[in-house]
Amino acid sequence: MESGIVSLSFRQNSNTPVVDAANSSPSRSSLRLTAAFAIQRHFCTTGMAFSFSKPSILASAASPVPGPPLFSIGASSENISSEPKLTATPLSTALLTSANRSAKEKNASKKQESTPGFPFEDQIRRVRLPSHRSQKELREKMEKTTSNRKLESPWRRVQWTEEQRESLMQSISSYRTKCEEAPQARVLLLGPVGSGKSSFISSVQSVFDGRVSNRAMVGSSSGSLTKKLQSFTIRGQKREGCTGLILCDVMGLGEAEMTGLTLHDALSVIKGHTPEGHKFSPEQPVRSETAGYVKKPSLQDKIHCVVFVVDASKVLTYPQSLSATFRQLRNHISDLGVHQVALLTHVDKICPETANDLTQVYNSCGVQQMMGKAATLLGMATSYIVPVKNYSAELDVDLDTDVLLLSAVNHILQYVDLFFLDSTATEQQSGKLPATNNLMLNGGVDKVW
Repeated sequence: MESGIVSLSFRQNSNTPVVDAANSSPSRSSLRLTAAFAIQRHFCTTGMAFSFSKPSILASAASPVPGPPLFSIGASSENISSEPKLTATPLSTALLTSANRSAKEKNASKKQESTPGFPFEDQIRRVRLPSHRSQKELREKMEKTTSNRKLESPWRRVQWTEEQRESLMQSISSYRTKCEEAPQARVLLLGPVGSGKSSFISSVQSVFDGRVSNRAMVGSSSGSLTKKLQSFTIRGQKREGCTGLILCDVMGLGEAEMTGLTLHDALSVIKGHTPEGHKFSPEQPVRSETAGYVKKPSLQDKIHCVVFVVDASKVLTYPQSLSATFRQLRNHISDLGVHQVALLTHVDKICPETANDLTQVYNSCGVQQMMGKAATLLGMATSYIVPVKNYSAELDVDLDTDVLLLSAVNHILQYVDLFFLDSTATEQQSGKLPATNNLMLNGGVDKVW
């Protein structure tokens, strides 16, 4: 039986293979193409070499860059009574094995000719490629191995000290917008059901209370406990007074338009039309006829920053429709001039090292990779996203958790001040606001940054 080499490559932006068959009979070329193409499509992303044993028809997929082929492919007709199977083999070993096998083939050729068996075409068809599930499990195993790696140096620097916690608490407690019309910043949290919006609000308040408290009612991943618009003014240290921060909680986003907060109702909240305590219903959107509807919202009624909240342990399983919802929301919110950031919650669930020591969150390769995937999901740069760990089963607060939560709040307030800076500049250009107010606003920005 003749041996041959099939070189397989792909044109740019095309799934059409380009085959160069040497020393191969015409009747086998298409079969080599079918087998090699299917296997190349299935395994090229793993970086492994896959080969069959016999006959010695060796197919090598050409590398897209100069260098050795990526992997080798052959087909087995030995033990034709059983199903041929794939074996992982380094390319160099595959080539060596192929050469050693040719000698054995010559001795066994007469026996093969007299032995009835399946045609070569049937053997190719009977090759079992690993199922989609097996491929997914392999990919998840590889990703898990990578995610457990620890970076040599943190990709963001945080001071995990008592002094840093006190400094952040003091800064947030004394925060004011420097805008007389809207002295308090209204921040809206948007995200899927169970992503941790209400838990974040309760966790932030817990930091200032010095103990874990559930200020906002927390639901579960299966259903949203929050059904109405609720605004929570964060109280300062030892409840000495209110801060200039209001965190707004709403119903979670659903997988479909009619299973959670709708785009229309989300924009109504941001524009300031939705009254406090309004109960959301997809069948009854917020309209001018809605009880308590705010027809002419003031600057204090509007939302000054939107925070998207996503669960790090579910980023890879969120439906594609949710990504489209996020992008649609971002486009409309950006048109309103409102800045957006994001929180990546439950980071302790995706990295054992971070779960044991939260100070390693920015040393975790897994967290860094998940930040990138969350950025793709949301359609925003990773610089807008910060990881957090909410209080859930704990009864006492923890220094590292507090620092990470307070750092997230400080991150949010930076973009709140950018909103007022942009609003002030716009009003000055239109002649509605004296230029002196810009100095007051800049003072607030300098303080936060």
